[in-house]
Amino acid sequence: MKKNIAVVYGGDSSEFVVSVQSGKNVYESIDRDLFQPWLVEMKNQTWKVVVNGEKIADVDKGDFSFTHNGQKIAFDYAYIIIHGTPGEDGILQGYFELMNVPYSSCGVHASALTFNKYFCCNYLRNFNIPMAKSVRVMKGRPVDAAQLANQLGLPVFVKPNAGGSSFGVTKVKSVDDLEDAVQKAWEESDEALVEEFIAGAEFTCGLVKLKEQEIIFPITEVLPKNEFFDYEAKYTKGMTDEITPARISPELTAECQQLASRIYDLCNCKGIVRVDFILRDGKFYFLEVNTTPGMTATSFIPQQIAAMGMDLKDMLTLIIQDGLR
Repeated sequence: MKKNIAVVYGGDSSEFVVSVQSGKNVYESIDRDLFQPWLVEMKNQTWKVVVNGEKIADVDKGDFSFTHNGQKIAFDYAYIIIHGTPGEDGILQGYFELMNVPYSSCGVHASALTFNKYFCCNYLRNFNIPMAKSVRVMKGRPVDAAQLANQLGLPVFVKPNAGGSSFGVTKVKSVDDLEDAVQKAWEESDEALVEEFIAGAEFTCGLVKLKEQEIIFPITEVLPKNEFFDYEAKYTKGMTDEITPARISPELTAECQQLASRIYDLCNCKGIVRVDFILRDGKFYFLEVNTTPGMTATSFIPQQIAAMGMDLKDMLTLIIQDGLR
């Protein structure tokens, strides 16, 4: 009998709309000869099974199952594709641990660590991972723009400490604009991160480590037509040139992949993860770890998998079978 695979999408953050598209692509890519996939939408307290855009049942949170046409169906595995809370910060992972349901992503501790950019950066600094200097500003606290500019220089990036898809991110060139940028970041998170600007080209490397093998994907070179890789550049066709594999030397390629692999291990990651970097003067600077990276048809990870000559369907099969063992 085929295992029932829940493709869990949605969530409670601004990234809901991105998660919907990622979930659809993952759902359509799962091998029907091996598995029975189901779309499960989560938003606040409403968890529902969706077929052809319509709800067919509510999810029983007591055992992660649903009833349809008089038949009770229990999920055997959860493929988490929620960007943001509760799917990327460890909350949903804790639920699946309690339910004893295997799932696709990092565990509770790794998810919580990597989702909090400030904690993750400070943890990785202990291992001499190169990165920008940053300052955390708690919501409601006074913003000393002059001191921040003096400490970090200008321009700076201001971003939510917990969030993704570039929601609430601003590149600030003037002291006068710093406080407004922090307020904007606070709309997405209770903490804002003011980060030193490192001029350079952006690169991103996906990878997955399974019980019996590790696969490090080709690197993507990111060339946004906007001033930085903001929401418009990420999700508007033609606004960013994404080149996979990246146009860098074999030596730099190996260095980036090895650094991504080291960060994966240091953070105790699981499942497909994407690590972002800035390359300046031949040195890669860490930006962030994405433990639930975008999986839309045009996202980096599907691009990188295709560049390896592999189908997303085959990659998902490897991950699901690995989790079900």
